Amino acid sequence: MEPCGVVFSEFHTNGDRSHKHDSHFESSGEKGIIVQVLKADAQGRLVVCTVKQGGQAPDRVEVRVKAAGVNRADLLQLAGHYPPPPGASEIPGLEVAGVVARDQGPWHRGQRVMALLDGGGYADRVWVPQGQLMPLPDNLDYIQGAAIPEAFLTAYQALMTIGDLAAGERLLIHAGASGVGSAALQLGRLLGAEVTITCGSNDKAAFCRGLGADRAINYRAGDWWQGLEEQDLILDMVGGSYLDPNLRSLALDGRIVTLAMQGGRHGQLDFARLLAKRATLTGSTLRNRTSAYKARLVQRFWRRFSDSFVSGELKPVVDSSYPWQQVAQAHRRMAANENRGKLILSLES
Repeated sequence: MEPCGVVFSEFHTNGDRSHKHDSHFESSGEKGIIVQVLKADAQGRLVVCTVKQGGQAPDRVEVRVKAAGVNRADLLQLAGHYPPPPGASEIPGLEVAGVVARDQGPWHRGQRVMALLDGGGYADRVWVPQGQLMPLPDNLDYIQGAAIPEAFLTAYQALMTIGDLAAGERLLIHAGASGVGSAALQLGRLLGAEVTITCGSNDKAAFCRGLGADRAINYRAGDWWQGLEEQDLILDMVGGSYLDPNLRSLALDGRIVTLAMQGGRHGQLDFARLLAKRATLTGSTLRNRTSAYKARLVQRFWRRFSDSFVSGELKPVVDSSYPWQQVAQAHRRMAANENRGKLILSLES
């Protein structure tokens, strides 16, 4: 492995990362493929590294990355709060869009694709399990393509696989202007739900109404739960501090699906209210699921909604894109909760 190069980020973290060979790229076949990656150095800064990796594994597709999505998991991982699952890359990046580099299974050289990853997306080349790829529709560019996999698959899993959302139900989405929130909002509307979102500013509320939200609440303006009752499904990215108001807002036999804990890991739980409402509270993640699970999820999602991306009924929501040399700016914008939709790193010159 060659030494790391120019420092591209002053985004300091608490972690102490060394530049060991990354098992995510190990494979049989061709030797000595050169890959550019962004990794954290010993001071916790993201730096560009030139690394020499193995070739293509039999069950993986080589993709030349054109754009990579930024997710809060990347920031948490760099801060040492969200370690990669066993066997996953220590390089950040959970979703990319790019071009297939060589024929593999049903995927052909030159084909435009987008991919859900376990990690490693902050690189100019990735090797992806075949089942975690989706074809990139002709009407979408690479920036838009990189905004789809993690956000829409996370939202789809929460709303349908776990939440069992049905037409006519009331859906409440916290952090509605986020990447996952904006994806869930669109999916909810397409599925026939009545959608309410919460967000942190009037501008974000207007933005979400523009995406189709029936109601948008600025939680900074007061107690968002006042007058908000009988929600059948609540999609929660806040966690601890919202546990009690979520239960207050829930309908009989309602479901709460929690995906993150930006509001803390501890909350107040009224068991009497939980029992009286026959509520279901589920926590879920996507990254540490098996490749087989992800392949099934991708297949079901794409079979049902691919035409909706082609028609424009579903749209990847991109807040802004940055050259990957400016990863620090993208991370700072996300850390400050300034984004409306997805932040994307572009690897195209």
